[in-house]
Amino acid sequence: MTRVAILDRDGTIIDVLRDEETGAITVAFHPDHIRLLPGAVEGMSALARAGFVLAIATNQPAPAKGQFSAEAVRRTNDALVERLSKQGIAIATVEACMHHPTGGAGGDPSLVRACDCRKPKAGMLEAIVARLGADRSRSWMLGDSSGDVQAGKAAGLKAGLVFATNRCELCPLRAGPTGLDPRLRPDAHGATLAELATAVTGSLAAALH
Repeated sequence: MTRVAILDRDGTIIDVLRDEETGAITVAFHPDHIRLLPGAVEGMSALARAGFVLAIATNQPAPAKGQFSAEAVRRTNDALVERLSKQGIAIATVEACMHHPTGGAGGDPSLVRACDCRKPKAGMLEAIVARLGADRSRSWMLGDSSGDVQAGKAAGLKAGLVFATNRCELCPLRAGPTGLDPRLRPDAHGATLAELATAVTGSLAAALH
C-alpha cells in the first residue's frame, strides 16, 4: 500500500499575505500571491525520495465568508501544483474544504454549514487516503496548527508539526509542540518543512532497526 504525506498549504508550504498598510493577514488567493516558504521544496523533495506520495489538504473558508471566490481557491491551488511540478515535486491530489459553519456577508450560502471535511475533522484526509490507497500506519499529516495534528490523529495517521521558533506570544501554539495536550502532541516537529521531513524520514529509518 501507498505511503502518503498529506500536507497543509498555508504556513506549511506557502506563506500568508501581510498588508503593510493595515497589518491584515490573509491567505493567497491568486497565483501571483504564492510565496514558497523556506525549506518547503527541500522538505517535499526529501519526503518524495523517502517513498512518500504527496498530497495537499487545506481549509479555505473564504468563499463561504464572502472574501473571495471558489474559483480563486481552485486557480491558486492549480498554480501551486504547477509551480511545484516545475521544481520536480509531484502532488498526487489536492483537497480543499471551502465550508464554514457561520459564513459571512456575501458568502456562498451553499458552502455555509458544519461539515465533516474542515480540519480538525478528518474528512479531507479520509478522502485522500481512500483515493490513493494509503497505508494509514505508514502515512503522515504535516501542518502548522494543532488542527492539522488533530485531523491527522483522527484519520489514524501520524502527525507532524511545522513550528517556527519565531511565533509570537499570542500564537495558540506559543508553548511549543510539547506544550500541547498530550492527545494532540505531534509525532515529529521542525521549524521548517525541511526540518520536519528530516524528523519524519529519521523516524522511518529508526523503525527499520
